[in-house]
Amino acid sequence: MIAHSRPATRQVNTTAVTVVVCIALGAVAAAMASLNVALPGLARSTQASQTQLEWIIDAYSLIFAALLLPAGALGDRYGRRRALIVGLAIFGGASAIAMTASSAGELIVLRGLLGVGGALVMPATLSTITSTFPPAERTRAVSVWAGVAGGSALLGLLCTGALLEVFSWRSAFAVNVVLAVLAMAGTIRFVPESANPAAPPLDKVGASLVMLSLVALVFSIIQAPEAGWLAARTLGGLAAGLAGLALFTGWELKQCLPGQPAPADLPGHPMLDPRLFRNRRLSAGSLSIFIQFFAFFGFTFIALQYLQGVRGYRPLVAALCVLPLAAAMMPTAKITPRLTARFGARNVCVAGLVLVAAGLAIISRVGTSSPYLLLVAGLIPLGIGMGAAMTPATTAITESLPAAQQGVGSALNDLSREVGGALGIAVVGSIVTAIYRSHLQLAGVPAALASKARGSFAVAIHAGGPLRASASTAFTDGIHTGLLYAAAAALLAAVSVAVLLAGDVRPRRAGRRRQAAAGQPAAGQPAAGQAAAGQAAAGQAAAGQAAAGQPAAGQAAAGQPAAGQPAAGQPGLVSASR
Repeated sequence: MIAHSRPATRQVNTTAVTVVVCIALGAVAAAMASLNVALPGLARSTQASQTQLEWIIDAYSLIFAALLLPAGALGDRYGRRRALIVGLAIFGGASAIAMTASSAGELIVLRGLLGVGGALVMPATLSTITSTFPPAERTRAVSVWAGVAGGSALLGLLCTGALLEVFSWRSAFAVNVVLAVLAMAGTIRFVPESANPAAPPLDKVGASLVMLSLVALVFSIIQAPEAGWLAARTLGGLAAGLAGLALFTGWELKQCLPGQPAPADLPGHPMLDPRLFRNRRLSAGSLSIFIQFFAFFGFTFIALQYLQGVRGYRPLVAALCVLPLAAAMMPTAKITPRLTARFGARNVCVAGLVLVAAGLAIISRVGTSSPYLLLVAGLIPLGIGMGAAMTPATTAITESLPAAQQGVGSALNDLSREVGGALGIAVVGSIVTAIYRSHLQLAGVPAALASKARGSFAVAIHAGGPLRASASTAFTDGIHTGLLYAAAAALLAAVSVAVLLAGDVRPRRAGRRRQAAAGQPAAGQPAAGQAAAGQAAAGQAAAGQAAAGQPAAGQAAAGQPAAGQPAAGQPGLVSASR
């Protein structure tokens, strides 16, 4: 399948480019979750504490989230092919070095470097498709992209689990190296360069403020179990992070001309225009996605440790045990567009968030000897809820903006997901760690072993005997509290979304028939030929987004810009345009 690409001067083999960018996407997507199944073995090998395990997982998500928008802007300005090559080199190189790491500190730093590479790769994969493919082939390619984005993390969990049956935790990084090398070779051979040298410059101040703020918040939350939740260091760090976000908001507002509609082609080129959140539907969609991934990433971090540590399952079996979540999510995501058309986005999204809360509450009841069916009873409503809430939330974001500004909505969708996931790991993981340490019974345990067991659940489990039993009980106590907090956050989000979307009333069927007869779209529905294709793709990919922690690519399916890239000639969320 050969097509001529406007940004390039040579013919483009679109089939080969699709394969290459999907390999790159699969590598960075799988890295978000696949290492979770290797945590018990990794902790025993490196003697990592629970806090260090949080950092090993969250360093990738945190840096990825903080650099996602600036990296997309850099790719737009200096070349998406170049961003892919540099990102894959960083990702693969850091993974190769991680295979030789012997300490938790080394892995934390290297996972952060992986996040830098991932942030460069992710937006470049989709923007390569949308900027070089002809419209006739773009929709199909983006649908493939969405499928890969949807299934990569789950496939990564299963692949890592299978490798751990034979090899050590280092094999998880070996997969990254292989995929990065394949993708880099394919990029050099097949992917054309596409860039906009006239794109506005990167908002360096804004990018620095948001990164420092997120790091301060996550650092304070993760370190809270050791320093104390009310310690001056914890409270000071949280205050500094919130103050940094306030400064970021003020700085971005200063980049905007008073009276200009948001977003606009402004002299200061803001990275993120805060005035976007005056739109209630956009705010509701962003909040819903943030909370869904807050809950999902937090759950994934502790669930795989529970299945291997408390229940004693092998890595592959532990990965297979969470499949009911995806099994419930996929069919729900497929029928969600029809449910939304019948009951309204507000009702479906709120019901989905309530089901997410219910699923988390049920899972929080698991114990050291509870049947697996109890976990399944929670995974099913959790999967149904995420499948139901994802599509209307994404649609609420994209339909809040005109067709020419869909890149803004896509970037906001990505940002909400990544920040929610990073904070979910930090908050839920820190709550579980704090409860585990306070409830662990160490009477009669030698001081040296007691110190290690208090710091690491995996070490305590590996010790066996009464210490293993005590550690299992303490960890499940932490799960009870951590997931109940996550459930409460989902319920609060459901209430907030209901209030924000109070005016989103389902159109009457008669009204829809009259509008259809007049050739007009129903209220809240996309116009023919504009968002319809995107909504369909979003519905198909919703299950995979949650399982993978990936964006809904539906808005790009109709030829819209990639995440973090505005439409040609239009201003956007990031300081770049085609």
